[in-house]
Amino acid sequence: MAMKAAATSSPGAVQATNDDASASKLSCVKKGYILDDFVHFFVKRPIKRAPLINRGYYARWAAIRKLLLQFLDSVGPKQILSLGAGFDTTYFQLEEEGRGEVKYVELDFLEVTSRKATIIASREQLQKKVESLGTISPERGEIHSKHYMLLPVDLRDINSLEKAFECAQLDISVPTFILSECVLIYLDPDVSRAVVNWAAQKFNTAVFVVYEQYSPEDAFGQQMIKNLESRGCPLLGIHDTPSLEAKRERFTKNGWPRAVALNMDEIYRSEIDPIDRRRIERLEIFDEFEEWHMMQEHYCLAYGIKDATGMFDNFGFGVR
Repeated sequence: MAMKAAATSSPGAVQATNDDASASKLSCVKKGYILDDFVHFFVKRPIKRAPLINRGYYARWAAIRKLLLQFLDSVGPKQILSLGAGFDTTYFQLEEEGRGEVKYVELDFLEVTSRKATIIASREQLQKKVESLGTISPERGEIHSKHYMLLPVDLRDINSLEKAFECAQLDISVPTFILSECVLIYLDPDVSRAVVNWAAQKFNTAVFVVYEQYSPEDAFGQQMIKNLESRGCPLLGIHDTPSLEAKRERFTKNGWPRAVALNMDEIYRSEIDPIDRRRIERLEIFDEFEEWHMMQEHYCLAYGIKDATGMFDNFGFGVR
């Protein structure tokens, strides 16, 4: 039987998970798992993560990047909307790789966007990626430029989301890649469903990609929940979407005609480039195989597809 989370969430504690994710990404970069020339600007105190964490973050990065590059390699104008973007540096890395000719909009709490805008304003390497005509306002937590926009939003308030949509001048007819990494799971289920439904109503052709935890009923899942609750950031949505089927239904019952959900253990085995997988498996001594499989079986990547043009006929996992 599904249970309801009784704990309350602290926005500050949830926002602190952003710093953890940036530190994990930097640890991966330093060990050679992934390439990112910009994440170090957003980490005050670099931390050497355990091989288990490094490999887990690599799997997350590689899976999302596979879908993102599939999207970007399609023909025509495109836009990207990142919900709860935190200190993610994907836009800057895409720009470095010559893939920045796309509208990229990031939304998060004002406290997060203000910090991010301050860091970008203080670093020439980041500033120049935002274009000479861009405006940076750390006090408002906003950046406005031709290709990159950073805006403050409280996702718990759909009106706030709607205002950001209008401010960003997103085009409902342009194919859109919506990304949410470990964000919806921290929201009340009614709120996360409202966000998913809002996106379905707003865009004609889009894919909504979600990376987050699931499977709360076993011992590993219960310990995962307790650990996060002790930090003040309970997984408010995990009992509402405890299975892969439930992850799919959150899309299909809220305006998305098609949906896919796979756990990260399967994605790592079947969807990550095998040559790159073998490369990273040689980077560090690794003997935590049982814990690795358990951890990966409690994270998933799910996506909903709304396709008015046929753009996504050959999109997603299983496509070779």
